[in-house]
Amino acid sequence: MQQIMLMCRPGFETEAGQELMDSAAACGLFGYFQPIRNAGLVRFTLGGPESAFELMQRIPLGELVFVRDWFLVIGDCPLPARDRVGAVIEFLRGADWQGSLASRLETRLTETNEDRDLGNFARKWVAPLSRGLREAGLLAQDSDSAKGDRLELLLLDFETAVVGLSLADNRSPFPQGIPRLRLPASAPSRSALKLEEAWKVFIPEDRYLDYLGGGRKAVDLGAAPGGWTWQLVQQGMMVTAVDNGPMNPELMATGHVEHVRADGYAWRPKRAVDWMVCDIVDKPRKTARLALDWVGGKLCRYTVFNLKLPMKKRYEEWLICRDILLQGLAEAELNCRLRARHLYHDREEITCFIERLD
Repeated sequence: MQQIMLMCRPGFETEAGQELMDSAAACGLFGYFQPIRNAGLVRFTLGGPESAFELMQRIPLGELVFVRDWFLVIGDCPLPARDRVGAVIEFLRGADWQGSLASRLETRLTETNEDRDLGNFARKWVAPLSRGLREAGLLAQDSDSAKGDRLELLLLDFETAVVGLSLADNRSPFPQGIPRLRLPASAPSRSALKLEEAWKVFIPEDRYLDYLGGGRKAVDLGAAPGGWTWQLVQQGMMVTAVDNGPMNPELMATGHVEHVRADGYAWRPKRAVDWMVCDIVDKPRKTARLALDWVGGKLCRYTVFNLKLPMKKRYEEWLICRDILLQGLAEAELNCRLRARHLYHDREEITCFIERLD
C-alpha cells in the first residue's frame, strides 16, 4: 500500500497535505499529495520504495496538527447498483487482502456529505457487508474487535468506495477524528465546545482527574461572555475571568468566578494557578509569546490557547508560532510537552496545549 487517505477540516486540505509531506521528508520518506477540494480529504502517495505502512509506523497521528484522522488506502472499489457486497468481496480478493488483518468494518462519509440517502445506506450497509465479508473469510472473528486494526470504506457516493485499513495504535479514537459533543443549554456560548474538545483530544481519558479534578484554580483570559470559564466551573475549579466585557450573569452567580476587568495580555496573577486558558482573537505570535510568559514564569502548570491563523499562509504561520513556542520552552529550561490540533470546533484557528512535566 503506497497511499494514505487524510481527513481534515474542509478547506484545509492543502495545509494537511503539506504538513504530512514535510513530516514524511523529515523521516527520509518522500511523496506528494492530491487534495480533494472542500471535501476534507487528501490522498498522500509515497514516491519511493517505502510503503505507506512504514510512514504510519514512523509518524504518530498525535504529532500532526491539521490531519484529524487517516487510513492506509487499498484502492478504489466501484459499487454497482446491485450486489455491492459482492463487489467489495471481489475487490478485496483481487487486492490479495488477508482476512486476518481486521475483524471490524467501518463505513465513513465525507464531512461535507449532504445526501441523507447515502448516510442511511452507510449505516444500514455495515451489518450485511460485515456478515458477507466474514463468510468469505475476509474479516476475522474477534470478540475484541474494537481494539484491532479496522477495514475502512469511505463512501464518496453510491458508485465508489475508497477501501483502506486503519491501524489500532495510530488512528483517532473518534469517528472521522471528530468527538461528538453536545452544547448544554446552560453554556454561555458555543466556544465552550472548543475547550471540551481540547481536553478530550489532549488529555488521556483515564487521567481526567489528574488534570482537572481536586478543586483547581484557573484563569480565563478574554473570558467574556464565559464559554471557557463555564467549562472550568463544570470541573469544580475556582476561576478568575479576565475581560473588559460583561460576563454571563448565571455563571457569575455560581460563586466560582471572580471577574477582573483588565487586558488579558497584560494581566498576571499574584500567585500561580493550575490552568490558564485563552481564546483571544489577536495575532497568533502575540498569543504564543503570552503562553510562553505564563509557562516560563511558572504562573500555570497547564495551558490551552488558540492561535488565530491568517487567511493566507496558515500553515506557514503555524510553523513560525511552533518555532517560537519550542525555542521559548527550550530557553526556559523547563520540561514541557507541547501539542496542537486543528479541532473540529475550531475555524480559522488551531488549539495548543502545553503542560509542565516537572
